[in-house]
Amino acid sequence: MRNPTGAVAAQGTEELSAHRKLLAAGLFGSSIEWYDFFVYGTAAALVFPKIFFPDASALVGTLLAFSTFAVGFIARPLGGILAGHFGDRIGRKPMVLACLISMGLATFLIGCLPSAAAIGSAAPILLVTLRFIQGLACGGQWGGIVLLLTESAGPKRRGFAGTFGQMGVPLGLVMGNLAMIIVNASTSDAAFLSWGWRIPFWASAALIPLVLYIHFKVEDSPEFRRLQETAAARRDTEQIAQAPLSEAIRFHWRKILLGAGLLAATNSAFYVAIAGFLAYGTKSAADNGLGMDRTTVLAAIMVVSVLMPVVIAWAGKASDSIGRRPLILLGGGVLLLWAFPFFWLANSASGVLLFFAMMISSIGQALTYGPLAAFMAELFEPRLRYSGASLGYQIAAVAVSGVAPLVMTWIIAETASTTGVSIYLAAMALVTVVCAWRLPETNGAAVRTDPEAVPGVPAAA
Repeated sequence: MRNPTGAVAAQGTEELSAHRKLLAAGLFGSSIEWYDFFVYGTAAALVFPKIFFPDASALVGTLLAFSTFAVGFIARPLGGILAGHFGDRIGRKPMVLACLISMGLATFLIGCLPSAAAIGSAAPILLVTLRFIQGLACGGQWGGIVLLLTESAGPKRRGFAGTFGQMGVPLGLVMGNLAMIIVNASTSDAAFLSWGWRIPFWASAALIPLVLYIHFKVEDSPEFRRLQETAAARRDTEQIAQAPLSEAIRFHWRKILLGAGLLAATNSAFYVAIAGFLAYGTKSAADNGLGMDRTTVLAAIMVVSVLMPVVIAWAGKASDSIGRRPLILLGGGVLLLWAFPFFWLANSASGVLLFFAMMISSIGQALTYGPLAAFMAELFEPRLRYSGASLGYQIAAVAVSGVAPLVMTWIIAETASTTGVSIYLAAMALVTVVCAWRLPETNGAAVRTDPEAVPGVPAAA
């Protein structure tokens, strides 16, 4: 006689194993995708001014290189719009695959580009084109990966599940910096500028096995599959949004803008540290820099980035127990209070004090960023979720992330001081605190104590 209890247990074990593999795939995919996106920022600070803008002065070359860096952020909202439209119509998984393939190919080709000395102005034009493709892919992948993770998790574990997409940001940065440190330490300055910098870009080929795994082994999220099944059973095409972006903007524009504001603090602090400070800290005093060793700055960024995923995971898990908004408000508050002390310590040009300054900043960033995947997703109904969450996230990318290194470079060039940068960081942190305060809690006490309640879904639903 068949043992139904044993069959149920076996099914549960199989589902748990599949979910763990999905979490691992999400973490690895997000990490490699962000590695590809961030390794460009490191190269923009250290290499691209000399390779693609050799005739410009040190300041102008850096500004031009960071301008190409910003192109990726300009493209991200468009990538989020395109992926959101199709992700809400045909599924999360197809868009994740398309974004991973596009990112890997564009990054690999950047490593193959000839220098401006070899092909003239065509080199920076090609660089900008490939950076734009990187931006499109990055803009689309975040929503797809975090929705696959959160929509596939139990309703009481969405905050923690979402962190496996969020942790990819610091881990991708670690891998990018580690690759640059290894190549830089293994080659002479001339070799690094000639071909060494290309190796980290060629490493993007590591995405190929992941793409194949997701294609053959990962299903679309249960929540989206239920939407499709309900639409088919009722023969109701309105269950699947035909114009999800239009609907999201028309009915949820306030949530989209406030959601974008949630990222103001963490994005500005993060990109000032990993790109703006990398250029500023390694420049000579004659160029308004600190004259620090390149490897010291990269190592400080890398070590802090190793610690950051731990706080992200803790914050996401804690948000399942105490709510999303308290963690975001706490993180925004830390970044507001730390905006000035950060540069008081970093300007000492001490590697130890720089590490401490970046560590406190990264804790504030992680407290905000950890719960954000689940929170942004829960703000929108499933049929519009990819479009709404992606648009909010990517508006912050173009309005804050891409311009933060440019703002920092410009302020220091104009004032020969970092005080203005601290004021900018404090203002961005205040934006996050205000936006978090104005948004509704999606995982409130009534939801957390009800075994049947789903975060972000009204009780009457």
